[in-house]
Amino acid sequence: MAKIEPKRCSWAGEDPAMRAYHDSEWGVPLHDDTQLFEFLVLEGAQAGLSWSTVLHKRAAYRKAFHGFDIARVARMTDAALDKLLLNPALIRNRLKIYSARRNAQAALKVIDEIGSLDAYFWSFVDGKPLVNRWRGRGDVPARTDLSDKLSKDLQKRGFNFVGSTIIYAHMQATGMVNDHFIGCFRHREV
Repeated sequence: MAKIEPKRCSWAGEDPAMRAYHDSEWGVPLHDDTQLFEFLVLEGAQAGLSWSTVLHKRAAYRKAFHGFDIARVARMTDAALDKLLLNPALIRNRLKIYSARRNAQAALKVIDEIGSLDAYFWSFVDGKPLVNRWRGRGDVPARTDLSDKLSKDLQKRGFNFVGSTIIYAHMQATGMVNDHFIGCFRHREV
């Protein structure tokens, strides 16, 4: 007997990795600094590309960036970053690779000032996810006033590859906003 698939957000498609990501991670509230940093780096790497491309390279990114250990990434040398540019398992864009170190350095300053990336990011939504009720892809904005505000603050703090569209995707991925479509089985779960 064929397994009946649950109703998902249409962007999950047919790719098993995308479906697994949709079903278990996307939109789940994250409160771990390492994971929040990971998504910041990955969303920046995605700029101009599909999430599927980045998702399939995620394991290589974890290895290349020391499991997204913020302090270790902040200390990476130019030579170490240049070596990553030769790795075909990564998106070999110099600006994106170097932004991981820059963002790690900026993240350490945020952690020093505020206590954690968790406290920083979640302060923009008063500590609880914003729940939207989108019916389909056409309803979901690419950016919002809130992502504009967070993006500007991140840029002011020295982060890069943190434009409003990238930051809205980060907010979706880390559960700051629940953008699962209302017909999706995950909408109620997260």
